[in-house]
Amino acid sequence: MEIVFWILALTILHSYIFYPLLLRVLVLFAARTKEQHFSQQEYPSISIIMAAHNEENVIGQKIDSIYNTTYPTSKIEVFVGSDCSTDKTNQILAEKAKQYPSLSYKAFTQRQGKANIMNQLLDCTKGDIIISTDANVMLCPTTLEEMVKPFKDPQIGLVDSQMTNTGIKKEGISTQESQYITREVGIKHREGKVWGTMMGPFGGCFAIRKKCYSKVPTNYFMDDFYINMKVLEQGYKSINALDAIVKEDVSNQIKEEFKRKTRISIGNFQNLFTFTHLLWPPFTGLAFSFVSHKIIRWFGPFIIVACWVLALILIKEHPIYATIFWALSGSFLVPLFDFLLKKCNIHIIFVRFVTHFYGMNLALMVGFFKYLKGVNSNVWQPTKRNQ
Repeated sequence: MEIVFWILALTILHSYIFYPLLLRVLVLFAARTKEQHFSQQEYPSISIIMAAHNEENVIGQKIDSIYNTTYPTSKIEVFVGSDCSTDKTNQILAEKAKQYPSLSYKAFTQRQGKANIMNQLLDCTKGDIIISTDANVMLCPTTLEEMVKPFKDPQIGLVDSQMTNTGIKKEGISTQESQYITREVGIKHREGKVWGTMMGPFGGCFAIRKKCYSKVPTNYFMDDFYINMKVLEQGYKSINALDAIVKEDVSNQIKEEFKRKTRISIGNFQNLFTFTHLLWPPFTGLAFSFVSHKIIRWFGPFIIVACWVLALILIKEHPIYATIFWALSGSFLVPLFDFLLKKCNIHIIFVRFVTHFYGMNLALMVGFFKYLKGVNSNVWQPTKRNQ
């Protein structure tokens, strides 16, 4: 039983601590490739696709950010699918289509979900590179150029952007969520540098060779991760371009973020059982990064609970188990303590980090059980913007 405890404890520590540290070391020895650039004449044509549902607050600004670019606009086409929007999204898109001739939009009258809309938009595209993006993710003038640059290397199949966050406040979880995203960007970037196996783009804005783009199955959540794993399955590399900067408002309300992460969790387990074959052979960069970065974390809440139970059972065997048991027990109460502090308008960053960590893991657990119940639809309400 002690052996089982330490295997589980080291497993969770590996995913959150040892693996990121190992990547920092391995990236120092990664092969350096000479950066290649397209000439103005070589720039590939790009097709930007986006699904939108009731995005009147951001859709106009998003379209403008696409066309305010250093990339040749003559090589850009944009397709937007309005997923049964009931606000002014369609009206704004109609106005923008007059302003930008290469912008096309279709107003769908039946709610279908992001992945299904994107699948249909893909059939309209003619570009060599597909850029998938969300309505609330704003591009910088050089974003498109920096995302396309790596495709000069024929081994590159998918390129993610670097997500930076806006709207950070001390009252909610935006600080913690932003720092979590920043850390994840670093981990994914190093995975790409070491093995070319970045474990999924953030989904807000990424580029992919059209020939590598695989349509997402019906009722699938986490379409970005599915598309990424299909790229790796085909033998192409997936990387992050740190100079391709995009801006997104970050979640601040823990209730909204919990719903989003529960939805992500459902998609995680859909993808896990779709791509288990990529774990063989086991001693590859792809298998190692998949297990270390994703699979262990997805089962993290169960591992933490198991360690807590085992520490209780072993509490009389050695003082270390009593220490671990009471430390974990105390940490489980931190979110309640944080809630009480918040009621008094007291915000302690470290305490909020613990709340964020356990909230994320609880969402993973809830998502797992929802996945087991079966997924009948991948339609969801977008997370509230600018919380």
